[in-house]
Amino acid sequence: MAINLQKGQRINLEKSNGSKLQNVCVGINWGAIEKKGWLGGITKEAVDLDASCALYDDNKNLLEIIYFGNLRSKDGSIVHSGDDLTGDMGGDDGLDNEIITLDFSKLNPAASSVAFVLNSFQGHDFGTIPFASIRIYEGTPKRVNEVFAKFDIANGSGFAGHVSMVMGVFYKKNGEWKFNAIGEPTKDKKLEQTVSTVTNQYL
Repeated sequence: MAINLQKGQRINLEKSNGSKLQNVCVGINWGAIEKKGWLGGITKEAVDLDASCALYDDNKNLLEIIYFGNLRSKDGSIVHSGDDLTGDMGGDDGLDNEIITLDFSKLNPAASSVAFVLNSFQGHDFGTIPFASIRIYEGTPKRVNEVFAKFDIANGSGFAGHVSMVMGVFYKKNGEWKFNAIGEPTKDKKLEQTVSTVTNQYL
């Protein structure tokens, strides 16, 4: 499964040895905005990006949202690392600022879609952030086994002028989990609106 997906691509989550993917992480790494000060110095403006996850059943009913105000799903299958309010203030440290982990073996059997979205809490335009990247990978927050989708939202065409996006959707088809790498900005301003867009357009 050594695939680096482009947006719009779909894969099933079977590994090359025939086993099923169990643990997936969605990690976001971003930086504070640099601004020129009055006397030519550089000041840093904190950026609060929020990774969130929405669970749905077969009928597109929303079961639960995991976000900075609800860090763990009821079944314990999805865990959010916590809210990062600033981004990297001292330049890119190469580490993810927020990570959501998903363990398919613990997931509520009623869940048939798991959608991941990103919102800029204070409305910072994605195009103004010096670096902001997403990676969706097999592994744990401390160990990356295999990255299978990456998005560069600070430099990617189409993200400038937007403050929210849909990263991708894991979905169950004929009992098998698959992944749709969406990577699309939306016109939404808030998490609730972005979740509604997922419900209406991406399931």
